[in-house]
This record gives sequence, structure tokens and C-alpha cells, in this order.
Amino acid sequence: MSVEDRYFDGLFAGNDDPWAFRQRWYEQRKRAITLAALPRPRYRSIFEPGCANGELSADLATRCDRLLCYDTASAAVALARTRLSLFDHAEVHQGRLPGDWPNEQFDLIVLSEVGYYLDADDLNQLIQHAAQSLTADGQLLACHWRPPIDGCPLNARQVHDQLHEHLHLPRLVLHQEADFLLELWSREPRSVAALEGLR
Repeated sequence: MSVEDRYFDGLFAGNDDPWAFRQRWYEQRKRAITLAALPRPRYRSIFEPGCANGELSADLATRCDRLLCYDTASAAVALARTRLSLFDHAEVHQGRLPGDWPNEQFDLIVLSEVGYYLDADDLNQLIQHAAQSLTADGQLLACHWRPPIDGCPLNARQVHDQLHEHLHLPRLVLHQEADFLLELWSREPRSVAALEGLR
């Protein structure tokens, strides 16, 4: 079974930044690496499910024409809406994965620290939704904390292995550290240099 909503509601009870996204250098650096890993300078439409309080969302908003964010915790949704209030092209909605998936197309889907909260069946359903939602040149970025997390059905390696197996897309980016794993798959298989005519 995937992690229940009350777990996330408890994290945000009286705490507007339960993972210390704003304070920890680890989190600031990981966001910078995530943004640098994106092969394109700008995207038409980005979907970020599991946006938490919107810290990464605010950075993604500067790289797209439209940003749609979801989170299952009502407190997180309120915080993310405040964080993104300066961006007219950003929306935040409450929704639980994998069932509450938007019926839209995106050229980038960002799964940041969300996959291991799902069990294998729910993650597989999410992957199916994501594959159907990607545009003809769409991309999916996944980034996850590698050490085990108590109460999570999966770990980072299991999440990324399942993504790689079921997306059936070329992998453009692979970044692995002791702390986190980041990968990006794309329907457009050419590298940044190839797209710029350098190869």
C-alpha cells in the first residue's frame, strides 16, 4: 500500500518546510543540479506532482510557459500557492497519486522525491499515466534520496529501475551520488550538443 495522506498531513502540521528545503545546502544544491540537468532552457508545459511547499516549483516556473503542480496535503497546496503567487502561469491543485492525474499533455514531468511513497503497483500506474501525458518530444525527470526511508514501500533504486523498465524511453541524463539519484528520459533521443549541431 502507498503511504497514506495522514503521513504528509502530519509532516506539515505546524511546519511550513518539513524537509528544510530553504535552509539545507543539500537541498539547495540538489535543486541546482536538477535544473542544470534539464536539457532545454525552456519548456511549454511542466507537471510537478508532489510539489510540497513549492520551492522547486518556483525554480521550474522560470523555465516554462505553464506549470501545473499537485500535492496530496492541503497545507502543502496552500504553501505552494503562496510561493508561486508571483507566477501567473503556475497552478497548484490538491490531488493524490496515482489516481488524480490531469488529462493533459506535458513536455516535462518532474518526479522529485515522490516515487518511493508509492508501492510498486501504484508506481506502475503513475508511469502509465506519465507515458500517456508526454508530448511527442516529452521528457521525464526523476530525482530521489538514496538512503532508505522508514515507512516507504520502495527505495530510490527500485523507483528508477521501474521507471526505466516501463517508460521504454532513451535515458539522456544519469547523475548518481551517495545521497541521491537523478535521471531523465526523453522521447527526443538527441543530446544537447547534437541538437545544437555540434555532433
